[in-house]
Amino acid sequence: MSADQPSTPATTTPAPAPPAPAGVRDTGRIRSALTRYRVLAYVTGVWLLLLCAEMVYKYLLIDDSSKAPHWLFYVGQIHGIFYMLYLVFTIDLGIKTRWKPVTLLVTALAGTIPFLSFVCEHYRTRQVRADYLS
Repeated sequence: MSADQPSTPATTTPAPAPPAPAGVRDTGRIRSALTRYRVLAYVTGVWLLLLCAEMVYKYLLIDDSSKAPHWLFYVGQIHGIFYMLYLVFTIDLGIKTRWKPVTLLVTALAGTIPFLSFVCEHYRTRQVRADYLS
């Protein structure tokens, strides 16, 4: 290579994008976390109502609970699995929206009281949409 010829420029990497301002949150992640929470709130609530119906049938309507169909045992097991998933998605949404610990605890316990998961889901959805998605 002679001194007259310009050397080939070195490849440069583009500068990294500046970080997002502190007040801006990723609404896409909050929206998907809210959707997961809402689905599990309804599923958990339905299975809890089925569990309550199973307990009424088993302990109030028939004389001997040992004569109840054996498959009724699984209603409680399925509700338990969905409740654990509900807890995971509630905590996920609570972290993304930075709920206070009391708000997170009340929302998590809503899956243990019949009909409360539906009511709590309604209020939490309205709150999250107003605060982060509007």
